[in-house]
Amino acid sequence: MIPGSTASMLPSAEAAKLYQTNYVRNSRVIGLLWAIFTILFGIVNVTIFSQPYWIGDGVDTPQAGYFGLFHYCVGDGLSRELACQGSFTEFSAIPSGAFKAASFFIGMSMMLVVSCIGCFSLFFLLSTSTVYKICGWMQAASGVCLVLGCMIYPDGWDSDEVRRMCGEQTDKYSLGACSMRWAYILAIMGILDALILSFLAFVLGNRQDGLMTEELLAESKGENLLFTDPRGTSYHHQRSPSTKDSYI
Repeated sequence: MIPGSTASMLPSAEAAKLYQTNYVRNSRVIGLLWAIFTILFGIVNVTIFSQPYWIGDGVDTPQAGYFGLFHYCVGDGLSRELACQGSFTEFSAIPSGAFKAASFFIGMSMMLVVSCIGCFSLFFLLSTSTVYKICGWMQAASGVCLVLGCMIYPDGWDSDEVRRMCGEQTDKYSLGACSMRWAYILAIMGILDALILSFLAFVLGNRQDGLMTEELLAESKGENLLFTDPRGTSYHHQRSPSTKDSYI
Protein backbone atom coordinates (compact mmCIF):
# COMPACT_ATOMS: atom_id res chain seq x y z
CA MET A 1 0.00 0.00 0.00
CA ILE A 2 1.27 3.49 -0.86
CA PRO A 3 1.69 5.78 2.18
CA GLY A 4 -0.84 8.60 2.29
CA SER A 5 -3.16 7.16 -0.35
CA THR A 6 -5.70 5.80 2.17
CA ALA A 7 -5.92 9.11 3.99
CA SER A 8 -6.60 10.97 0.75
CA MET A 9 -9.39 8.52 -0.13
CA LEU A 10 -11.32 8.63 3.15
CA PRO A 11 -13.19 11.96 2.75
CA SER A 12 -14.55 11.18 -0.73
CA ALA A 13 -15.33 7.56 0.16
CA GLU A 14 -17.20 8.54 3.33
CA ALA A 15 -19.15 11.25 1.48
CA ALA A 16 -20.17 8.80 -1.24
CA LYS A 17 -21.20 6.22 1.35
CA LEU A 18 -23.24 8.80 3.29
CA TYR A 19 -24.97 9.99 0.12
CA GLN A 20 -25.80 6.44 -0.87
CA THR A 21 -27.17 5.64 2.60
CA ASN A 22 -29.47 8.68 2.57
CA TYR A 23 -30.51 7.89 -1.00
CA VAL A 24 -31.50 4.33 -0.09
CA ARG A 25 -33.29 5.44 3.09
CA ASN A 26 -35.37 8.06 1.25
CA SER A 27 -36.25 5.58 -1.49
CA ARG A 28 -37.43 3.05 1.08
CA VAL A 29 -39.61 5.60 2.86
CA ILE A 30 -41.20 6.76 -0.40
CA GLY A 31 -41.65 3.14 -1.47
CA LEU A 32 -43.39 2.32 1.82
CA LEU A 33 -45.77 5.27 1.39
CA TRP A 34 -46.43 4.19 -2.19
CA ALA A 35 -47.32 0.67 -1.00
CA ILE A 36 -49.66 2.00 1.72
CA PHE A 37 -51.50 4.30 -0.70
CA THR A 38 -51.73 1.47 -3.24
CA ILE A 39 -53.50 -0.67 -0.64
CA LEU A 40 -55.83 2.24 0.18
CA PHE A 41 -56.50 2.69 -3.54
CA GLY A 42 -57.42 -0.99 -3.74
CA ILE A 43 -59.93 -0.52 -0.90
CA VAL A 44 -61.40 2.48 -2.74
CA ASN A 45 -61.75 0.41 -5.92
CA VAL A 46 -63.58 -2.38 -4.12
CA THR A 47 -65.88 0.19 -2.49
CA ILE A 48 -66.86 2.03 -5.66
CA PHE A 49 -67.44 -1.26 -7.47
CA SER A 50 -69.71 -2.77 -4.84
CA GLN A 51 -71.61 0.23 -3.46
CA PRO A 52 -74.87 1.29 -5.23
CA TYR A 53 -74.46 5.00 -4.55
CA TRP A 54 -73.38 6.35 -7.93
CA ILE A 55 -76.55 8.37 -8.55
CA GLY A 56 -79.54 8.98 -6.32
CA ASP A 57 -82.84 10.75 -5.87
CA GLY A 58 -83.30 14.44 -5.15
CA VAL A 59 -85.95 16.73 -3.73
CA ASP A 60 -88.07 16.78 -6.90
CA THR A 61 -87.66 13.19 -8.04
CA PRO A 62 -90.88 11.18 -8.60
CA GLN A 63 -89.54 8.26 -6.57
CA ALA A 64 -86.87 7.62 -4.00
CA GLY A 65 -83.93 5.40 -4.77
CA TYR A 66 -80.31 5.09 -5.83
CA PHE A 67 -78.28 3.36 -8.52
CA GLY A 68 -74.87 1.75 -8.64
CA LEU A 69 -73.09 -0.06 -11.41
CA PHE A 70 -75.25 -3.17 -11.30
CA HIS A 71 -77.27 -2.93 -8.08
CA TYR A 72 -80.10 -0.44 -7.62
CA CYS A 73 -83.01 0.28 -5.29
CA VAL A 74 -86.14 2.18 -6.38
CA GLY A 75 -89.36 2.92 -4.48
CA ASP A 76 -92.88 2.46 -5.77
CA GLY A 77 -94.06 5.97 -4.98
CA LEU A 78 -96.54 4.81 -2.33
CA SER A 79 -94.25 3.93 0.57
CA ARG A 80 -90.74 4.63 1.76
CA GLU A 81 -89.65 1.06 1.24
CA LEU A 82 -87.27 0.49 -1.65
CA ALA A 83 -87.26 -2.55 -3.89
CA CYS A 84 -83.65 -3.56 -4.54
CA GLN A 85 -82.42 -5.78 -7.34
CA GLY A 86 -79.42 -6.40 -9.54
CA SER A 87 -76.24 -8.40 -9.06
CA PHE A 88 -72.97 -8.69 -10.91
CA THR A 89 -73.45 -12.45 -11.11
CA GLU A 90 -76.75 -11.82 -12.94
CA PHE A 91 -75.11 -9.79 -15.67
CA SER A 92 -78.09 -9.99 -18.04
CA ALA A 93 -80.35 -8.39 -15.41
CA ILE A 94 -78.38 -5.11 -15.39
CA PRO A 95 -80.86 -2.53 -16.78
CA SER A 96 -78.58 -0.90 -19.37
CA GLY A 97 -75.84 -1.91 -21.78
CA ALA A 98 -73.84 1.12 -20.66
CA PHE A 99 -74.14 -0.01 -17.04
CA LYS A 100 -72.87 -3.45 -18.08
CA ALA A 101 -69.85 -1.96 -19.84
CA ALA A 102 -69.13 0.37 -16.92
CA SER A 103 -69.38 -2.57 -14.50
CA PHE A 104 -66.89 -4.52 -16.60
CA PHE A 105 -64.31 -1.72 -16.75
CA ILE A 106 -64.62 -0.77 -13.07
CA GLY A 107 -64.35 -4.47 -12.20
CA MET A 108 -61.21 -4.74 -14.33
CA SER A 109 -59.77 -1.71 -12.55
CA MET A 110 -60.43 -3.37 -9.21
CA MET A 111 -58.82 -6.64 -10.31
CA LEU A 112 -55.74 -4.84 -11.62
CA VAL A 113 -55.20 -3.02 -8.32
CA VAL A 114 -55.74 -6.20 -6.29
CA SER A 115 -53.25 -7.99 -8.58
CA CYS A 116 -50.81 -5.11 -8.09
CA ILE A 117 -51.03 -5.57 -4.33
CA GLY A 118 -50.43 -9.29 -4.83
CA CYS A 119 -47.29 -8.43 -6.82
CA PHE A 120 -45.72 -7.04 -3.63
CA SER A 121 -44.59 -10.62 -2.95
CA LEU A 122 -42.42 -10.40 -6.08
CA PHE A 123 -40.04 -8.09 -4.20
CA PHE A 124 -38.58 -11.29 -2.70
CA LEU A 125 -38.09 -12.90 -6.12
CA LEU A 126 -37.33 -10.18 -8.67
CA SER A 127 -35.32 -6.97 -8.70
CA THR A 128 -36.97 -4.01 -7.00
CA SER A 129 -37.00 -1.86 -10.14
CA THR A 130 -38.75 -4.61 -12.14
CA VAL A 131 -41.53 -4.98 -9.56
CA TYR A 132 -42.07 -1.22 -9.40
CA LYS A 133 -42.43 -1.04 -13.17
CA ILE A 134 -44.84 -4.00 -13.28
CA CYS A 135 -47.02 -2.34 -10.64
CA GLY A 136 -46.74 1.00 -12.45
CA TRP A 137 -48.17 -0.49 -15.65
CA MET A 138 -50.95 -2.19 -13.67
CA GLN A 139 -51.89 1.06 -11.94
CA ALA A 140 -51.84 2.94 -15.25
CA ALA A 141 -54.15 0.32 -16.80
CA SER A 142 -56.39 0.55 -13.74
CA GLY A 143 -56.66 4.31 -14.22
CA VAL A 144 -57.58 3.85 -17.89
CA CYS A 145 -60.33 1.39 -16.92
CA LEU A 146 -61.65 3.89 -14.38
CA VAL A 147 -61.75 6.61 -17.04
CA LEU A 148 -63.68 4.36 -19.43
CA GLY A 149 -66.11 3.25 -16.71
CA CYS A 150 -66.85 6.79 -15.54
CA MET A 151 -67.32 8.02 -19.11
CA ILE A 152 -69.58 5.16 -20.23
CA TYR A 153 -71.79 5.06 -17.12
CA PRO A 154 -73.84 8.23 -17.90
CA ASP A 155 -74.76 6.75 -21.30
CA GLY A 156 -77.19 4.47 -19.45
CA TRP A 157 -79.13 7.20 -17.68
CA ASP A 158 -81.87 7.04 -20.33
CA SER A 159 -82.93 3.55 -19.20
CA ASP A 160 -86.52 3.05 -18.03
CA GLU A 161 -85.48 2.28 -14.45
CA VAL A 162 -83.47 5.50 -14.11
CA ARG A 163 -86.24 7.58 -15.70
CA ARG A 164 -88.77 6.07 -13.33
CA MET A 165 -86.73 7.43 -10.43
CA CYS A 166 -85.36 10.67 -11.88
CA GLY A 167 -88.22 11.80 -14.12
CA GLU A 168 -88.94 11.92 -17.84
CA GLN A 169 -86.44 14.72 -18.42
CA THR A 170 -83.62 12.32 -17.67
CA ASP A 171 -81.53 11.41 -20.71
CA LYS A 172 -78.02 10.28 -21.58
CA TYR A 173 -75.50 12.41 -19.67
CA SER A 174 -78.41 14.34 -18.10
CA LEU A 175 -79.66 13.27 -14.68
CA GLY A 176 -82.82 15.36 -14.60
CA ALA A 177 -83.96 15.70 -10.99
CA CYS A 178 -81.40 13.21 -9.65
CA SER A 179 -77.84 13.90 -8.59
CA MET A 180 -74.46 12.18 -8.41
CA ARG A 181 -73.63 10.41 -5.18
CA TRP A 182 -70.37 9.86 -3.33
CA ALA A 183 -69.34 6.59 -5.04
CA TYR A 184 -69.31 8.22 -8.49
CA ILE A 185 -67.31 11.18 -7.16
CA LEU A 186 -64.91 8.78 -5.45
CA ALA A 187 -64.43 6.92 -8.74
CA ILE A 188 -63.51 10.16 -10.52
CA MET A 189 -61.02 10.99 -7.76
CA GLY A 190 -59.63 7.46 -8.09
CA ILE A 191 -58.52 8.26 -11.64
CA LEU A 192 -56.13 10.90 -10.31
CA ASP A 193 -54.94 8.52 -7.59
CA ALA A 194 -54.13 5.84 -10.17
CA LEU A 195 -52.14 8.24 -12.33
CA ILE A 196 -50.14 9.59 -9.37
CA LEU A 197 -49.36 6.11 -8.02
CA SER A 198 -48.38 4.87 -11.48
CA PHE A 199 -46.06 7.84 -12.04
CA LEU A 200 -44.49 7.34 -8.61
CA ALA A 201 -43.94 3.63 -9.30
CA PHE A 202 -42.04 4.40 -12.51
CA VAL A 203 -39.97 7.05 -10.71
CA LEU A 204 -39.06 4.59 -7.95
CA GLY A 205 -38.19 1.94 -10.53
CA ASN A 206 -35.89 4.31 -12.41
CA ARG A 207 -34.27 5.44 -9.15
CA GLN A 208 -33.49 1.83 -8.33
CA ASP A 209 -31.84 1.44 -11.73
CA GLY A 210 -29.85 4.62 -11.10
CA LEU A 211 -28.81 3.40 -7.66
CA MET A 212 -27.46 0.15 -9.08
CA THR A 213 -25.53 2.08 -11.74
CA GLU A 214 -24.01 4.39 -9.12
CA GLU A 215 -22.96 1.43 -6.99
CA LEU A 216 -21.16 -0.15 -9.94
CA LEU A 217 -19.42 3.13 -10.78
CA ALA A 218 -18.38 3.64 -7.15
CA GLU A 219 -16.90 0.15 -7.00
CA SER A 220 -14.95 0.66 -10.22
CA LYS A 221 -13.64 4.05 -9.05
CA GLY A 222 -12.60 2.56 -5.73
CA GLU A 223 -10.62 -0.15 -7.47
CA ASN A 224 -8.87 2.45 -9.64
CA LEU A 225 -7.97 4.60 -6.64
CA LEU A 226 -6.26 1.70 -4.91
CA PHE A 227 -3.67 1.62 -7.71
CA THR A 228 -3.08 5.40 -7.93
CA ASP A 229 -0.90 7.47 -5.60
CA PRO A 230 -1.68 11.14 -4.70
CA ARG A 231 0.77 12.38 -7.40
CA GLY A 232 -1.30 10.69 -10.09
CA THR A 233 1.20 7.88 -10.86
CA SER A 234 -0.56 4.63 -11.67
CA TYR A 235 0.80 1.34 -10.44
CA HIS A 236 -0.02 -1.84 -12.29
CA HIS A 237 0.95 -5.36 -11.51
CA GLN A 238 3.67 -6.48 -13.88
CA ARG A 239 4.04 -10.13 -14.74
CA SER A 240 7.46 -11.53 -13.90
CA PRO A 241 9.24 -12.98 -16.90
CA SER A 242 8.88 -16.67 -17.30
CA THR A 243 11.71 -19.08 -17.82
CA LYS A 244 10.97 -19.17 -21.50
CA ASP A 245 11.18 -15.37 -21.75
CA SER A 246 14.56 -15.28 -20.00
CA TYR A 247 16.15 -17.29 -22.75
CA ILE A 248 15.00 -14.93 -25.52
